[in-house]
Amino acid sequence: MSDTSRPLLEVNNIEVIYDHVILVLKGVSLAVPEGGIVALLGANGAGKSTTLKAISGLLRTERGDVTKGSIEFTGKNIRRKDPSEVVRHGIVQVMEGRHVFEHLTVEENLLTGAYTQHDGRAIKRDLEKVYEYFPRLRERRGARAGYVSGGEQQMVAIGRALMAHPKLMLLDEPSMGLAPMLVHEIFEIVSRLNREEGVSVLLAEQNVLIALRFADYAYVMENGRVVLDGDRKTISENEDIKEFYLGLSGVGQRKSYRDVKHYKRRKRWLS
Repeated sequence: MSDTSRPLLEVNNIEVIYDHVILVLKGVSLAVPEGGIVALLGANGAGKSTTLKAISGLLRTERGDVTKGSIEFTGKNIRRKDPSEVVRHGIVQVMEGRHVFEHLTVEENLLTGAYTQHDGRAIKRDLEKVYEYFPRLRERRGARAGYVSGGEQQMVAIGRALMAHPKLMLLDEPSMGLAPMLVHEIFEIVSRLNREEGVSVLLAEQNVLIALRFADYAYVMENGRVVLDGDRKTISENEDIKEFYLGLSGVGQRKSYRDVKHYKRRKRWLS
């Protein structure tokens, strides 16, 4: 990346294996600058979620392991740290699928994100801040989280992460299953959190169009590898991206999934 200062997060050549035999990530490297929004793009199964879990420490709960490479956050090694320790360092992951405690209220869910905090007044201020960013949650604060809409559950998940005072938020497929208007609303709020609270963001997304509208830099993953990276303009204008992920041919006509899937990859992707 163009910034010569040391990145906030630096992942260098990591390899991930599940159950001691299944190689999932093969030499993945990426960086997130302080105050930046970085996107991990790629189809389902490309390795995006595994990359986020390798950073957050959640791989170890799924019988996965980072067997090679390094993961450094603020210059400190966090490879193989327990998830709770990673959170204390300032990294919080918002899982794919809007994981909420369904039997708890919206507000009770948000308060679980403050488990590392001990100052009651500060927690109350943090809760008010979440409600300022997500006014809809204030209206739904007493409702059970399992009964609110999918978009509201995603807001709960992000708000709960914000309660932990993250320096870096890992967002896994935040647009999944949501209507376009809700997706745009949530991304706008994430962008505000980035600008106003200084929260850096590493975003895993299949929705390339929305991700590139907000990300400063992007990495494209395929089959457990990073095959392309660049700033927003570079990625947006790349013909391979248009072909594979946007389904557009060079003349702007939408191609069928079958045509795109069998498109012969350019050799420079394999370097």
